[in-house]
Amino acid sequence: MPEAARRPFTFVCGQDDFLVERLGRRLFGELSAGTDESFARDIVSGRASVVDDVELAVRRFTEAVQTMPLFGGRRVVWLRDVTFLADSVTGRSETTLNRVEELQRILSSVNPEETSVLVTAAPVDRRRSFVKWCEKTAAFTLADGGDPEAAAAVALAEAKALGVSFGEGALELLQVRAGSNTRFLAEEVRKLASGSAGNEITRELVAELTPNVADSDFFETAEAFTAGRLDWALEAIKRHFFGGGEARALLAALQNRNRLMIQLRALTDAGEARAGRGGIEGLDRARQSRIAPYGEAASEKSSFNIFTQNAWYLGKMAGAGTLPSLRKLIDNQRSYVDAFEEVLRRPADDQEDIMRDLAVRCLAP
Repeated sequence: MPEAARRPFTFVCGQDDFLVERLGRRLFGELSAGTDESFARDIVSGRASVVDDVELAVRRFTEAVQTMPLFGGRRVVWLRDVTFLADSVTGRSETTLNRVEELQRILSSVNPEETSVLVTAAPVDRRRSFVKWCEKTAAFTLADGGDPEAAAAVALAEAKALGVSFGEGALELLQVRAGSNTRFLAEEVRKLASGSAGNEITRELVAELTPNVADSDFFETAEAFTAGRLDWALEAIKRHFFGGGEARALLAALQNRNRLMIQLRALTDAGEARAGRGGIEGLDRARQSRIAPYGEAASEKSSFNIFTQNAWYLGKMAGAGTLPSLRKLIDNQRSYVDAFEEVLRRPADDQEDIMRDLAVRCLAP
């Protein structure tokens, strides 16, 4: 028996409203199978910008749950796009908290054999007692937008629905450029599918058509350097300067990436970290042995501290190519500094030539 059938209601939440909505639509379709669309299904909006909206949403949901089907049979009620469970002014209001207690009482009284209830909420404050109660009581799903594997699944699902596939390196570059924006990711897959020749989305097409909206810029050139591919690096540099870019930002991205690779290489050489299925394994143990004795570890993400990085991201970075020796990585860092000094000395029109020379110096066999 499916979990949703054993639980009084289904609860989907997360920080990414696109992922939550996407999963909610699918579950609503499954729960509604065999019911009459006009009389046995009800969708109530949970969006609330002020306290009055919360009261209205809970009242309408209560009415929907307590309404009997016109012709008998099972009903399906979806409380959709709930926003008042977040850590916000509206969410912290005493009136809102009272309405949430009322919502909990209504959900506790639901008979799943008569009424299937689905609640989707984003964002949510998981410290709230209501969310913790839902986690124990409901068929609970956390749609985590910060998970790169979940984002990849979104892109792959869109591509499959459109009858296209990703070529080598295309999905990875798309994720890098989209960052954590899954809505943008899905829209880009649709755009790339319409612009692809044949049934394959290539890395070159992604590089040409997809803008970089991620928090960190100039990932493509850094990816090419990490992979050790001179041809790709030269293409990326050409596209960067064709679009009006400049060298100092590229060099900053290269230094940040290379700084992490130096630390990763040192940890792997010491036997304290290794690549695994979920990324780099052993970081927590290494953090305890290397940092804990000297005080509390930093939590803010920084390329100066490998222990603040995502293990999955580090694994993808290390897997982009054979990790160079520690000496080679240090030599590359020195080359980046030399290139930066050269950029400051020479005319601005020479920046692309400086970067091309740097790529040859670092990546040529």
